Amino acid sequence: MNPIKSFFKNFFARKRVLGDSEQLTGLAKADALLNTLVNEGRVPGISVTVLKNGETLLKRGYGYADMERQEPVHTEKTIFRIASVSKPIAATALAHMVGEGLIDLDASFYRYVPDYPKKKYDFTIRQLAGHTAGIRGYRGAEYGLNEPFSIGEGAAIFKEDPLIFEPGTQYLYNSYDWVLIALAMQEASGIAFEEYVYNKVLVPLGMQATFAPENYKGTSGTTHGNLGSLKEHNERGLTPTSFYSKNRIGFRKAIPVNNYYKLAGGGYLSTSEDIAKLGQAYLEGKVLTPALIEPFLTSQRIADVPTYYGLGWQVSQDKKGRSFYGHVGNGVGGYSNFFVYPENQMVIAILINCTDPKVQDTLDAVIDGVIRAVETTTA
Repeated sequence: MNPIKSFFKNFFARKRVLGDSEQLTGLAKADALLNTLVNEGRVPGISVTVLKNGETLLKRGYGYADMERQEPVHTEKTIFRIASVSKPIAATALAHMVGEGLIDLDASFYRYVPDYPKKKYDFTIRQLAGHTAGIRGYRGAEYGLNEPFSIGEGAAIFKEDPLIFEPGTQYLYNSYDWVLIALAMQEASGIAFEEYVYNKVLVPLGMQATFAPENYKGTSGTTHGNLGSLKEHNERGLTPTSFYSKNRIGFRKAIPVNNYYKLAGGGYLSTSEDIAKLGQAYLEGKVLTPALIEPFLTSQRIADVPTYYGLGWQVSQDKKGRSFYGHVGNGVGGYSNFFVYPENQMVIAILINCTDPKVQDTLDAVIDGVIRAVETTTA
């Protein structure tokens, strides 16, 4: 069937079932848009969880976790690469460490990692977390690196390079900042980064389907990876998606990557349901105290101009002027949206098993639709 005809057929079918309620019509529109992304072959699979006041407004899988086997996506059980949505998870752990007095945001990075090569300028943990430290981003094939590096070994990729600007004078978003933060957190706590995150964030918030890449072995011979084996996850019915990239003729399996070393900046795997739990915990004030969280959810400023980025969190407004905090992620075989709208008391988590599928405009329309539905009913 013609994709446009299919879109309207699906939309009006839902409208007949749901009626003319603005809220239900808005949700039907979002549902139709997501179905269309799959039906038009723009994405392999999508998992969506939307919460309002802690209650589920929309929770559904679309398309396939594995296209060859035609395994459908399940919001509770299908595990995606969440890419840079890992940063809010890492930032939550960092906030805990600040609360425990283990790390000072305004202390030099060298206080915690004194053997890191000295640069022309000093830089702080806060500057790393807000992407104003002057650390460079990916070069060449580094984006898809498939080496079994530990976090410390991964830092060797860029540690000899000079800073590209004086810290605090510019903003440059990159994931290497968070490699260094994870390294500092390990040194400050004396335990592996993922173990600290597991104990302080994942377990307390019930994020039982969120974990690090499995059992990667660094060149030192030390085994790294998530707490809880993949076998244990499989016994609970949790299965990773297949990871895809897109070309002119369709989808192909994404190149193999090893994201363990950049776990804090883009390595975690999770479900849309688990990511929504993180956002809901923030809305309900279950994550530390407001005083500790406030700097993380406040935009940094350069020469009094906002960067629209806090510490591990994007902090901005959408096209309709609604304030949010959250993150967009793009990595090999995974694309993600995670937004918390405090004024609307809404959390939105969308995960896709494809490298940069070029569908953000449609996702923006989906998000706008579900929020408009709620705003209409509460006006």
